[in-house]
Amino acid sequence: MTEQAEKHPAVQAGQEGARGVSVILPARNEQGAVGDTVRRVLDLLPGAQVIVVDDGSVDDTARFAEQAGAQVLRRPYGMGNGAAVKAGARVASGEVLVFMDADGQHDPADIPRLLQRLDEGYDMVVGARDGGSQASVGRGLANRLYNRLASWMTGHAVLDLTSGFRAARAARFREFLHLLPNGFSYPTTSTMAFFRSAYAVSYVPIHAARRIGTSHIRPLRDGVRFLLIIFKIATLYSPLKLFAPVAVGFALLGLGNYAYTFSTLHRFTNMSALLLSAAVIVFLIGLISEQITNLTYRRGD
Repeated sequence: MTEQAEKHPAVQAGQEGARGVSVILPARNEQGAVGDTVRRVLDLLPGAQVIVVDDGSVDDTARFAEQAGAQVLRRPYGMGNGAAVKAGARVASGEVLVFMDADGQHDPADIPRLLQRLDEGYDMVVGARDGGSQASVGRGLANRLYNRLASWMTGHAVLDLTSGFRAARAARFREFLHLLPNGFSYPTTSTMAFFRSAYAVSYVPIHAARRIGTSHIRPLRDGVRFLLIIFKIATLYSPLKLFAPVAVGFALLGLGNYAYTFSTLHRFTNMSALLLSAAVIVFLIGLISEQITNLTYRRGD
């Protein structure tokens, strides 16, 4: 047990305290790593609730997880990483939820660092992967693009938008279960939802090892899916920040076209009218989307 782990009350007590910790591991065909991951979590936090959500595995993932001491939720078929996370969050009894991969990438020894930051008053703490933790150059570049876009949208430094290793207060996290997708972009959605609702988010630097087994990410299929994340980031947080620049672009094109046609043909053309109309329509769509977003995040206190 590390010195950092000994500092946290949940670790010192060796059992679930008044707060309680539930560690949720979505898993699909992870028999090569899930047992060792569960044992390492329980060695570090003996009293924690460890939930492995078997997302339609065709190997012995569930059996190895149970033998290691985890509570296993079996899904009859693969519903997606986000769906597994939601299932685990619904049955978790802890007041703090820790999410991590079951494939050996995330080091359970980092959990106390996340919990310690929660003790400082944050509502969610995310493990931010270092540069050597990216699976490929392409994935690393894509993640940097997501981080920059999210930072611009929120006005806060977002160090790792897509990291699946995070700890959050259960009551806060469950507020957004209906927003989380069933696929791989649940980290993006949950992070932006916390920022949108003015819940404090912090980052702790971590190193992620290479996964054990075969990755479920498919470059072509998931490349398109991750491209859609960019638009989801904007629409989840503040749609006007996406629609307003597009509207301004159409307006400038319309005015530029009008200036050209007026100087050469001395008339207002249909193309100018179309571009200026598009600017108004796009802006109004953004305005309506902004109101819908406000209603989506409104909570009854």
